Amino acid sequence: MSSSSQPSGYFVPSPSPFPVMAATCLVAMAFGAGLWFNNVPHAQWLLLAGLLGFLGTLYKWFGRAISESEGGKHNQAVDSSFRWSMSWFIFSEVMFFASFFGALYYARVWALPDLAALHNQVLWPHFQAAWPSVGPGGLIPVVHAMDPWPIPTINTALLLSSGLTLTISHHALRADHRRKAIFWLSLTIALGFTFLFMQGIEYHHAYTEMGLKLSSGIYGATFFMLTGFHGFHVFLGATMLSVVLYRLVRGDFTADHHFAFEGAAWYWHFVDVVWLLLYVLVYWL
Repeated sequence: MSSSSQPSGYFVPSPSPFPVMAATCLVAMAFGAGLWFNNVPHAQWLLLAGLLGFLGTLYKWFGRAISESEGGKHNQAVDSSFRWSMSWFIFSEVMFFASFFGALYYARVWALPDLAALHNQVLWPHFQAAWPSVGPGGLIPVVHAMDPWPIPTINTALLLSSGLTLTISHHALRADHRRKAIFWLSLTIALGFTFLFMQGIEYHHAYTEMGLKLSSGIYGATFFMLTGFHGFHVFLGATMLSVVLYRLVRGDFTADHHFAFEGAAWYWHFVDVVWLLLYVLVYWL
C-alpha cells in the first residue's frame, strides 16, 4: 500500500523477509548454544553461523530502514513511533538492571543478616553476616571487595565526560555545525572504548591477583553480572554511536531530522546513569 493511499500518512513498508530471517538465525543460535553446552561435537559452528546470519540480517534490515528515512518516507508519525519504541526499549533495560540491583540489595540487606541472626545456631554455626560473604561454613574462598580507586573512579570520569561530549555533539548538529558534531561524537566513542579497555584491565586484576571470579559466591556473581552486563551495554552503545558517526560523515541527518542520533544518545545517557548507580552501590557501599 502506498503512503498516498493512507489517510493518516503513516508509511507502511513493503513485505520483508528480514523478520523470518532474524527469527531463523536466533533459533539456530539457541540450538547451537544448547548443544555446545552439552558437549555435542561441532555445535559451536551452528552457534557461530546463527550469530553471523543474525548480524548480516540486521545490517540489511537497518540499511533498508535508513534508505527509507533518507528517501523522505518517514514522516512525523513514523518519527513518533520510533521515539516511543526507543523509550520502551530503554524502559525494558531499566527493569533488566533493576533486577540485578534488587538481587544485590536482597543479598546484602536481607539475606545475610537473616542468616546470621536466625539460622547460624541451627544450620550454620559461626556464620558471619560479612560482605563479601564466604557462604555457610566458609564454602567460598575469602575474597575482598573491589576498591573504587583507581580504575572504577577513572571509568566514572570517562563516562561522565563522554556524556558531556555527546551533548556538545548533539547541540552542534542541531546548529548545523557538522564538522564540530563529528569531532565531539568521535571523542565520545573514543572515551567509550577507553572505558571498556580499563574494565578489561580491572577484570584481569580481579581474576589473576585477587582471585575474584564469577563463582566467588554471591559477591562474585552480582559483581560480574552487573559490571559485565553494563560493559556489554557500553559496547552496544559505542557501536550505535559508531554507526551514527559513519552516517554523519557521509552526509546523513539534518538539523531537524536526526532521530538515529537522538536514540543512540538516549541509550548512552542511560548507560551513564546505570554506571553511576553501579559505582555507588557496588564499589562504595
